[in-house]
Amino acid sequence: MLQIAVCMKQVPALNEGKMDEGMGTLIRKDIPPVVNVYDLTSLEAALRLKEEHGGTVTVFSMGPESAESLLREAFAMGADRSVLVTGPEFAGADAVATAYALAQAIKVKGPFDLILCGRQTTDGDTAQVGGAIAQFLDIPSVYWVSRIHAATPEGCTVTALTAKGQASCRVDFPCLLTVERELAVPRIPGLRAKIAAKKRQPECLTLRELPDRDPAHYGRQGSGTRVIKIFSPREPEPAAAVSMGGKEAAACILGWLDEPAEGGIR
Repeated sequence: MLQIAVCMKQVPALNEGKMDEGMGTLIRKDIPPVVNVYDLTSLEAALRLKEEHGGTVTVFSMGPESAESLLREAFAMGADRSVLVTGPEFAGADAVATAYALAQAIKVKGPFDLILCGRQTTDGDTAQVGGAIAQFLDIPSVYWVSRIHAATPEGCTVTALTAKGQASCRVDFPCLLTVERELAVPRIPGLRAKIAAKKRQPECLTLRELPDRDPAHYGRQGSGTRVIKIFSPREPEPAAAVSMGGKEAAACILGWLDEPAEGGIR
């Protein structure tokens, strides 16, 4: 019987947004939220492990009360419990402050054998929260897991992507895995499951229910980084094909090399 925790997040549905210049945060008011796609894969992986080995799946998320819609979607897919860490103290958190809050919540509702996270979120793209949660909980972690081969009451064997290919490793419980989208295709819940999920109420944790109640460790106060500017990358100008040969080609190339680069650095 495995006790599995899954960390999930709501992200903006659009890849562009306006910036609050004073606070250094994204203005999410008019952007519809969706469940982070990588997190749906982690939930599917948890549900498959539960179906194979038994146990429970508890979903954790940090955000405003509107994030309850994410947790009801998790209920519809098959999660047993859901926990929302919410309150003004958590607003504006960077990756480390987010991980610390989630780790505190996991301590309250645990212990868990396995914690699953998506590889990254589509809004921040830091891919740091999973590893930071493991650090705060003082447990081993494996990143970029593309396959979970087997699980026992003691641990699991996984394949993880690396800079040079793939690696197979055995990790003991308790541990944390961040999973790739290729690991599993998330199931689509039926209408009956969605209707039943609307009647279920996620559990809420506020600052006063956490082991560490110091507001300086959470949200904007507890963040070591601040976003100065967000923008979409500028599209490069289309390259022009040039056909020439011999000395003419050499002279053309030398001319390009002599041109000053943008910003004065080549």
